Amino acid sequence: MKNLLFLVCFVAFSYSALAQKTYTINNETLELKTEVEGTLDLLWNIIDGKFRYFVRVENGEILELKNTKKNGKGRYQSEYKSVLSTLTNNSAPTKKVDLTLSSLKSFIDSYNGSQDSTYAKSERTKLQSRLGLFGGLTNNPFVENIDNKSTPFFGLEFEVFEANRMPRHAGFLSLRHAVKHSDFDYAATQIAIGYRYRFINQPGFNIYGNLKFVTVTRTVVLDESSTAFDAPLIFGLGSDIKIGENSFITLAYNELFAIFIDNQGNFPIDFAVGYKINL
Repeated sequence: MKNLLFLVCFVAFSYSALAQKTYTINNETLELKTEVEGTLDLLWNIIDGKFRYFVRVENGEILELKNTKKNGKGRYQSEYKSVLSTLTNNSAPTKKVDLTLSSLKSFIDSYNGSQDSTYAKSERTKLQSRLGLFGGLTNNPFVENIDNKSTPFFGLEFEVFEANRMPRHAGFLSLRHAVKHSDFDYAATQIAIGYRYRFINQPGFNIYGNLKFVTVTRTVVLDESSTAFDAPLIFGLGSDIKIGENSFITLAYNELFAIFIDNQGNFPIDFAVGYKINL
């Protein structure tokens, strides 16, 4: 279990450190990754928990792509579209460009190709990803819990989905930890791989079904620990509610039932609330 956690952390760290350089932009020192190089370069990074995107022109000037609300209220102003239109001399339509890495990459790739016949387009991104934090309450429905005690749990989720505006299918990797209750000496840390299908899919919200098909769980019971690998087929429900250009509030009712693990007799309680952001 420790080795698997270390591997996940190591891969994530290695990816974030790749192609990262320091720039000074408007008296602000930033470490940015280079995503596209050509007539226009696309730079980006996660800074203070927010995704920020920049375009570097041929003379070396770097401009930030922003999408803010006027006085912090009302509709987004889509300033980034005006910047892109100016940089491309209005030669490339920006109406359908989103302030996401895959959308910006596709736009700048296309423009660079139109300006330089020798430009080699970077491989088009066919997938997008989303990172989530969540916390909630569970009675560990698949564990013997005679007094039906509920305990808090919290975790992280990394989701990969189709690169379109309203994806229905997604895969996810989640890490969650359920803490001990004073009257229920059981704690568990679980890594799960699963599939998600959004059967109601609207611009402002969606409702989906979850299927966890592989889990690795480390449990501690009465100070004795053990690790188990399972293919339980655990079903659950959830909803993502859009609150910003790239952010969502998520509600989940996990662990409703499983095909290959028995419910231990208690009505399943496994509710979570979280926050997600597009990468």
